[in-house]
Amino acid sequence: MNLEQLKYPVGKFVKPESITKDIIDSAISDIENFPNLVKAEIQNLDEKDLQLRYRPEGWTISQVVHHCADSHINSYMRFKLALTENVPTIKPYEESLWAELPDNNLSPFISLKLLEALHERWVYLLKTLTENDLNKEFIHPEQSEKISLKENILIYGWHCQHHLAHIRQAKDLRFD
Repeated sequence: MNLEQLKYPVGKFVKPESITKDIIDSAISDIENFPNLVKAEIQNLDEKDLQLRYRPEGWTISQVVHHCADSHINSYMRFKLALTENVPTIKPYEESLWAELPDNNLSPFISLKLLEALHERWVYLLKTLTENDLNKEFIHPEQSEKISLKENILIYGWHCQHHLAHIRQAKDLRFD
Protein backbone atom coordinates (compact mmCIF):
# COMPACT_ATOMS: atom_id res chain seq x y z
CA MET A 1 0.00 0.00 0.00
CA ASN A 2 1.52 3.35 -1.00
CA LEU A 3 1.41 6.55 1.08
CA GLU A 4 -1.47 8.03 -0.94
CA GLN A 5 -3.60 4.92 -0.30
CA LEU A 6 -2.71 5.08 3.41
CA LYS A 7 -3.68 8.77 3.58
CA TYR A 8 -6.89 8.37 1.56
CA PRO A 9 -8.20 4.82 2.07
CA VAL A 10 -11.62 5.75 0.65
CA GLY A 11 -10.13 8.08 -1.98
CA LYS A 12 -10.20 11.87 -2.05
CA PHE A 13 -13.52 13.71 -1.98
CA VAL A 14 -14.97 14.17 -5.46
CA LYS A 15 -17.92 16.51 -5.86
CA PRO A 16 -20.58 14.93 -8.07
CA GLU A 17 -21.69 16.87 -11.13
CA SER A 18 -25.25 16.81 -9.84
CA ILE A 19 -26.16 16.70 -6.15
CA THR A 20 -29.47 14.86 -5.81
CA LYS A 21 -31.70 14.38 -2.78
CA ASP A 22 -30.65 10.71 -2.62
CA ILE A 23 -26.96 11.65 -2.52
CA ILE A 24 -27.65 14.22 0.22
CA ASP A 25 -29.73 11.73 2.22
CA SER A 26 -26.96 9.12 1.96
CA ALA A 27 -24.37 11.62 3.23
CA ILE A 28 -26.66 12.64 6.11
CA SER A 29 -26.99 8.95 6.97
CA ASP A 30 -23.18 8.64 7.02
CA ILE A 31 -23.00 11.62 9.39
CA GLU A 32 -25.79 10.21 11.55
CA ASN A 33 -24.20 6.76 11.88
CA PHE A 34 -20.63 7.92 12.37
CA PRO A 35 -20.51 8.16 16.20
CA ASN A 36 -21.95 4.65 16.62
CA LEU A 37 -19.54 3.23 14.06
CA VAL A 38 -16.57 4.88 15.79
CA LYS A 39 -17.78 3.58 19.13
CA ALA A 40 -18.01 0.04 17.75
CA GLU A 41 -14.43 0.31 16.45
CA ILE A 42 -12.82 1.69 19.62
CA GLN A 43 -14.90 0.45 22.56
CA ASN A 44 -12.77 -2.64 23.20
CA LEU A 45 -9.38 -1.08 22.53
CA ASP A 46 -6.85 -0.69 25.31
CA GLU A 47 -4.61 2.36 25.73
CA LYS A 48 -1.85 0.79 23.63
CA ASP A 49 -4.25 0.06 20.76
CA LEU A 50 -5.61 3.63 20.89
CA GLN A 51 -2.05 4.78 20.10
CA LEU A 52 -1.87 2.80 16.85
CA ARG A 53 -1.42 4.93 13.71
CA TYR A 54 -3.15 4.53 10.37
CA ARG A 55 0.13 5.22 8.55
CA PRO A 56 3.73 5.89 9.56
CA GLU A 57 3.89 9.34 11.21
CA GLY A 58 0.10 9.69 10.89
CA TRP A 59 -2.30 10.39 13.72
CA THR A 60 -3.12 7.78 16.32
CA ILE A 61 -6.62 6.36 16.65
CA SER A 62 -7.08 8.61 19.67
CA GLN A 63 -5.97 11.69 17.71
CA VAL A 64 -8.30 10.81 14.83
CA VAL A 65 -11.30 10.70 17.20
CA HIS A 66 -10.31 14.03 18.79
CA HIS A 67 -9.79 15.55 15.32
CA CYS A 68 -13.26 14.46 14.23
CA ALA A 69 -14.80 16.20 17.23
CA ASP A 70 -12.85 19.39 16.44
CA SER A 71 -13.61 19.26 12.72
CA HIS A 72 -17.29 18.46 13.12
CA ILE A 73 -17.80 21.24 15.68
CA ASN A 74 -16.31 23.65 13.14
CA SER A 75 -18.52 22.27 10.38
CA TYR A 76 -21.65 22.53 12.50
CA MET A 77 -20.83 26.19 13.20
CA ARG A 78 -20.25 26.81 9.49
CA PHE A 79 -23.72 25.47 8.74
CA LYS A 80 -25.23 27.78 11.33
CA LEU A 81 -23.29 30.77 9.99
CA ALA A 82 -24.40 30.06 6.42
CA LEU A 83 -28.01 29.66 7.54
CA THR A 84 -28.05 32.95 9.44
CA GLU A 85 -25.72 35.22 7.46
CA ASN A 86 -25.39 36.16 3.80
CA VAL A 87 -22.50 34.09 2.37
CA PRO A 88 -20.21 34.45 5.39
CA THR A 89 -16.48 33.93 5.19
CA ILE A 90 -15.71 31.14 7.63
CA LYS A 91 -12.64 30.94 9.82
CA PRO A 92 -10.28 28.11 8.98
CA TYR A 93 -8.28 26.44 11.74
CA GLU A 94 -4.91 24.71 11.93
CA GLU A 95 -6.04 21.13 12.49
CA SER A 96 -2.49 19.81 12.94
CA LEU A 97 -1.88 22.37 15.70
CA TRP A 98 -5.24 21.62 17.32
CA ALA A 99 -4.17 17.95 17.41
CA GLU A 100 -1.20 18.93 19.59
CA LEU A 101 -3.24 20.80 22.24
CA PRO A 102 -3.40 19.29 25.75
CA ASP A 103 -7.07 18.25 25.54
CA ASN A 104 -5.98 15.65 22.98
CA ASN A 105 -4.34 13.81 25.87
CA LEU A 106 -7.78 13.03 27.27
CA SER A 107 -9.45 9.74 26.52
CA PRO A 108 -10.92 9.63 23.00
CA PHE A 109 -14.14 8.48 24.68
CA ILE A 110 -14.61 12.09 25.86
CA SER A 111 -14.57 13.23 22.22
CA LEU A 112 -16.81 10.30 21.28
CA LYS A 113 -19.44 11.54 23.76
CA LEU A 114 -19.09 14.99 22.22
CA LEU A 115 -19.54 13.52 18.73
CA GLU A 116 -22.66 11.63 19.82
CA ALA A 117 -24.37 14.77 21.13
CA LEU A 118 -23.11 17.01 18.33
CA HIS A 119 -24.20 14.62 15.59
CA GLU A 120 -27.65 14.29 17.12
CA ARG A 121 -28.13 18.06 16.89
CA TRP A 122 -26.36 18.38 13.54
CA VAL A 123 -28.38 15.62 11.85
CA TYR A 124 -31.62 17.04 13.24
CA LEU A 125 -30.67 20.39 11.67
CA LEU A 126 -29.62 18.80 8.36
CA LYS A 127 -32.89 16.91 8.04
CA THR A 128 -34.87 20.16 8.40
CA LEU A 129 -33.07 22.04 5.62
CA THR A 130 -35.15 23.25 2.70
CA GLU A 131 -33.91 23.39 -0.90
CA ASN A 132 -33.29 27.10 -0.36
CA ASP A 133 -31.26 26.33 2.78
CA LEU A 134 -29.23 23.67 0.97
CA ASN A 135 -28.23 26.23 -1.65
CA LYS A 136 -26.93 28.72 0.93
CA GLU A 137 -23.18 29.16 0.83
CA PHE A 138 -20.15 30.19 2.79
CA ILE A 139 -16.73 31.24 1.58
CA HIS A 140 -13.73 29.18 2.58
CA PRO A 141 -10.80 31.63 2.51
CA GLU A 142 -8.15 28.95 1.91
CA GLN A 143 -9.71 28.01 -1.43
CA SER A 144 -11.36 31.41 -1.98
CA GLU A 145 -14.47 29.65 -3.20
CA LYS A 146 -18.10 29.43 -2.24
CA ILE A 147 -19.24 26.11 -0.79
CA SER A 148 -22.95 25.34 -0.66
CA LEU A 149 -24.45 23.59 2.34
CA LYS A 150 -25.48 20.65 0.17
CA GLU A 151 -21.87 20.27 -0.97
CA ASN A 152 -20.65 20.58 2.61
CA ILE A 153 -23.01 17.78 3.66
CA LEU A 154 -21.32 15.58 1.07
CA ILE A 155 -17.86 16.67 2.20
CA TYR A 156 -18.65 15.69 5.78
CA GLY A 157 -20.31 12.42 4.80
CA TRP A 158 -17.01 11.67 3.04
CA HIS A 159 -15.03 12.97 6.06
CA CYS A 160 -16.82 10.48 8.32
CA GLN A 161 -16.04 7.58 5.96
CA HIS A 162 -12.45 8.80 5.52
CA HIS A 163 -11.65 8.82 9.24
CA LEU A 164 -13.61 5.68 10.02
CA ALA A 165 -11.39 3.97 7.42
CA HIS A 166 -8.33 5.44 9.17
CA ILE A 167 -9.40 3.88 12.48
CA ARG A 168 -10.01 0.51 10.85
CA GLN A 169 -6.72 0.73 8.95
CA ALA A 170 -4.80 1.49 12.16
CA LYS A 171 -6.30 -1.58 13.80
CA ASP A 172 -5.50 -3.77 10.78
CA LEU A 173 -2.02 -2.50 9.88
CA ARG A 174 -0.92 -1.70 13.47
CA PHE A 175 1.65 1.06 12.85
CA ASP A 176 3.05 2.31 16.17
